[in-house]
Amino acid sequence: MTIERTGILLLVSGPSGSGKTTLCRRLADEGEAIYSTSCTTRPSREGERDGHDYYFISREAFEQKVSNGEFLEYAEVHGNFYGTLKTEVLNHLAVGTDVVMDIDVQGADQVRDCDDTSIQVALVDLFVMPQTEDELLKRLTGRGSDAQEVIELRMKNALGEIDNWPKYTYRLLSDTREQDYHQFKSLIIAERLKVSRLKNL
Repeated sequence: MTIERTGILLLVSGPSGSGKTTLCRRLADEGEAIYSTSCTTRPSREGERDGHDYYFISREAFEQKVSNGEFLEYAEVHGNFYGTLKTEVLNHLAVGTDVVMDIDVQGADQVRDCDDTSIQVALVDLFVMPQTEDELLKRLTGRGSDAQEVIELRMKNALGEIDNWPKYTYRLLSDTREQDYHQFKSLIIAERLKVSRLKNL
């Protein structure tokens, strides 16, 4: 008897300083999931490889893909477009590979609104945040090199993002890096065990 499962699409959001990127990178580095490769209209930087770091495409090509409904989510940041192609995610999910996305709250909203059944079945969303505002401020000022007005703006933006945590299925209150990763990995292991993810019984 062969039992296979569908892949998980794990959306991870959180304010700057929450540690979400570190969690996602470690999960991918350990071979537990993959990052989907995004498209961007910005020029490649030294050392970046097309198809590995990003798919570097023209603004015209990006806008055509938007018109065709090819993106799972996209946004314009500092004059450049960034987006995740549906095929880049769906192809992995179809063969039971888990995909992790480090994504802002606006991008997460777009993914939740996707009407593709495969996305809805695979979707798991997690919000990572410090336990207190004092801890958040401590993390944002950790480098000690930012001007006060920069710190205040980052704090304001972070608190605005935190207001969105009730939209998520799971919330992780950050502690130590190891404790955070233990909980993070436990979540994806538990999701893999769900009967609803099994197929070909």
